[in-house]
Amino acid sequence: MAKGKGDIAEVLAFEKKLVPSDGFMYGTEWKAGRAADALRRDKEKWQNLKPEEREKLVFPKPLKLQEKSVRGTISNRLKAATKNDPLKLNAEVEKPNLQRVDSCALGMEQDTLKLSFTLKVLSGVQQPSACNNNTFQEKYKTAAETYISEKGFSELAKRYALNLANARFLWRNRVGVEKLEVVVRVSNSGECWTFDATQFSTKAMATEDTEVLALAEKIASALSGKTDFLLLEIDTYALVGKAQDVYPSEELVLDKSNSKGGKSKILYAVKEAAAMHSQKIGNALRTVDTWYPDYAEVPTGPIAVEPYGAVTNLGVAYRNPKNKKDFYTLFDKFALGEKLDTIDDEHYVMAVLVRGGVFGESGKE
Repeated sequence: MAKGKGDIAEVLAFEKKLVPSDGFMYGTEWKAGRAADALRRDKEKWQNLKPEEREKLVFPKPLKLQEKSVRGTISNRLKAATKNDPLKLNAEVEKPNLQRVDSCALGMEQDTLKLSFTLKVLSGVQQPSACNNNTFQEKYKTAAETYISEKGFSELAKRYALNLANARFLWRNRVGVEKLEVVVRVSNSGECWTFDATQFSTKAMATEDTEVLALAEKIASALSGKTDFLLLEIDTYALVGKAQDVYPSEELVLDKSNSKGGKSKILYAVKEAAAMHSQKIGNALRTVDTWYPDYAEVPTGPIAVEPYGAVTNLGVAYRNPKNKKDFYTLFDKFALGEKLDTIDDEHYVMAVLVRGGVFGESGKE
């Protein structure tokens, strides 16, 4: 089926169906902090505790940002005239490289980082939030409903569940941890899963773990509309070591000269408590794309679902339109009822729609 001008809606948008909150960071002790939180989650046990017993519990405390002023050394590449002249080089080295930066670390008595956030899973991917072409909308709706009835989001849900179980959302905080535990709880039913995240790889998307599959079934049910929505509460505990640095999200600084007194690094905080951006957590959860060309030859493993497979820190677009595997090429075929080459292409298209975005076709050439 050839795509003609006007087949695709000019106004076309989809709301995201995985909606994470910001992640809030706490410091605690591995044994005492996890035990106190477990008691607090168990309403019956919590109500039976005496006041003096509650006072003895060690609860996680919100982490605060600290400001540091440091005198660095010159370490950038120098011009040939400077690096070949010892006098000029010495003059450069003598110049102070003064910096004011934010930092965040556990307290002296704390050895564990706790990260808490919620994740809402919504249905309705077959219905665009904005569309100005009724003919296109009906064709797309038929294609999406066929995917939902045949595939039921089972593959995508398994990958989202795996990214919760492996704690990919901790990013740099995941590196060098001695122990790593993820507790996922369904808010309205009390169902709960506890995962040892060190047992799950972040390089692969295959798993037969029964608890991951049970969580995936809940996610798939919400995405496909069998349940209205799903609200998950996620608590993660990473044993990183006493007083070790931890890493909240870093704010984008466009003009360092005017940024809160000239700080060169500003970390994210909510009411003075260190936190991670919801966008950063969402990026980790949707890092499920193993279907892009040359995946087997690329050491990065899964990449975040993006229309062009963009990985900004590497400066690479793994789904170049020349390969005909970018989102728009595949979506235009899928939405108009054309059969895609592989089921993997369908999974990818639906994953981008779960991500959400504006995908209309401009009427201008």
